[in-house]
Amino acid sequence: MFRDAGLIAGKDLRVELRSRVTTQQVAPFAILVLILFGVALDPDRGILTRASSGLFWVAVLFCSLLAIQRAFTIEAADGGRDALRLSGLDPAGIFLGKAAAIFVQLAALEMVLALGVVIMYGTEITGVPLLAATCLAATAGLSAAGTLYGVLAAGLRVRETLLPILLLPVLAPVLIGGTKAFEAALGGVAADGWPWCGLLATFALLYTTFGTLAFGPLLEEP
Repeated sequence: MFRDAGLIAGKDLRVELRSRVTTQQVAPFAILVLILFGVALDPDRGILTRASSGLFWVAVLFCSLLAIQRAFTIEAADGGRDALRLSGLDPAGIFLGKAAAIFVQLAALEMVLALGVVIMYGTEITGVPLLAATCLAATAGLSAAGTLYGVLAAGLRVRETLLPILLLPVLAPVLIGGTKAFEAALGGVAADGWPWCGLLATFALLYTTFGTLAFGPLLEEP
């Protein structure tokens, strides 16, 4: 399973490195979202600073939709989905590999967004261990849930519009938990943020477990 996961993750990441979609399209979009938020709230810098945690995670959610759609658009072209089904690879390994590739892309985008928040919003980063743990847990949850719902919507003609409708309500715990944990860390009360980080870790574990079990039947769907 883990060997197959490594093969799939390596394949997806090589495709992204060659196409440069993440660096040339998704990353500029993420920065543009932060700029638009900053322009809208600029008259009151206090509100902008206090809202930076929520704005960060909203931008991450928008970027995750693009990354997930991109991951399954690759498989939809030239019979890639059929090739996966016939490859003999472990479906759980395929799930973990695609989730790992999305995780790496989102983690890189989050570093860019964090730098943008510090520069444009004047946010001071404190509570680094909590911030790092929150990003890891939230990104794992986004990747697992996104991969599961991505394969569910990939075989449908309206996948571009259906995926956000299916996925965004499911990712509400990530938005809430990530925002609350970041607020606690940036506010200097890191102890209040660890329960929210635990919620994110639970969410990631549930979707990773469910994805490894359900990905095979979902991949077989036309």
